Amino acid sequence: MRKRWIVWLAAVTVAVPLAVGLSAATAAPKTAHASLINITLQSKWVPQAQFAGYYAAAARGYFKKEGLNVTIKAGGPDIIPEQVVASGQAQFGIDWLPSLLAARDKGTDLVNIAQVYARSGMTQLTWKSSGITTVAEMKGKKVANWLGGNQYELFAAMVKAGMDPDKNQGVTIVQQPFDMNLFLDHKVDSASAMTYNELAQVLETKNPKTGKLYTLSSLNVIRMQNAGTGMLEDGIFTNGSWLTGSTDGVANSTIAVRFIKASLEGWIYCRDHVSACVDITVKAGPTLPKGHQTWEMNEVNKLIWPNKAGVGIMDPTAYAQTASISQQFGVISKAPSGAYRADLAEKAVKELMAEGVDVYGKSYTPIKVTLTEGGK
Repeated sequence: MRKRWIVWLAAVTVAVPLAVGLSAATAAPKTAHASLINITLQSKWVPQAQFAGYYAAAARGYFKKEGLNVTIKAGGPDIIPEQVVASGQAQFGIDWLPSLLAARDKGTDLVNIAQVYARSGMTQLTWKSSGITTVAEMKGKKVANWLGGNQYELFAAMVKAGMDPDKNQGVTIVQQPFDMNLFLDHKVDSASAMTYNELAQVLETKNPKTGKLYTLSSLNVIRMQNAGTGMLEDGIFTNGSWLTGSTDGVANSTIAVRFIKASLEGWIYCRDHVSACVDITVKAGPTLPKGHQTWEMNEVNKLIWPNKAGVGIMDPTAYAQTASISQQFGVISKAPSGAYRADLAEKAVKELMAEGVDVYGKSYTPIKVTLTEGGK
């Protein structure tokens, strides 16, 4: 198991642009547009179900239907989507809202235009035997996080508990690789874990003392949402100045609406077709096995659905909470202004509704997923 994750990590440390074409098993919807506009999306990380909606939008022809030829660039440990979009190497990016606010706080003109995830999936794991059940009890301990813009929810909770993680005061911060080996080897007291990924990595591993898979009863799962510092995560953003221009004679604001609409249609497909969406994601990047991706797809759906406002539309209350926490605990130096606009997503959602598409998912029910060793 350890070797598998090491090989996986080595495979993803080099980010390679990934162009996702149509699946042979799916027919592309017809496009009313004379020619396709080339667009690049910078993903937050490697191909996995965290981004399944975008791969589904490409594979099922939703982007093409909107007149777009979309290249999805895979992320990696040294790639920060805000930097890629700010430099003009991609028109759109995916990242967490606190990271976007931090980038804006430093002077970049980046704007969230669609908030896909409605809830936070960020947790800290500790072993049940450690007795550490809260962030406050991490004082004096070794705590691992990926950093690179992924630390804000945790760091805010630590500041709230009287620690200064930026200066390693009251706590020792360890940069976490994108596997759980530090935690599994008991080299840190706590490790960051998304409900849809790293938590599953632990639960797919055998306990050497019992020869059986670890279970939730072996762990304390400390949710940042419960710690009071849960923030909005995966959203779509772009350059504010780019929105005022045009591409191939088409207003970029119109292109943004088309991109959002196709992306949301992809996420709606993944809500209603988990197995098919997992297959699309595995085909896009087979570094993670199907069983693991199925868990991930199910957990990601829980963070999106149901959606009261309509998928992709920013909840002003959730935004205000994220911004307030970010400022209160030092992620940003001042209250943000103009960090998001909802009109583009609202227009995309309106068009989907006119086509009879369910944008709320009120009747959404998660599936039951049983994990196996190695996530196979």
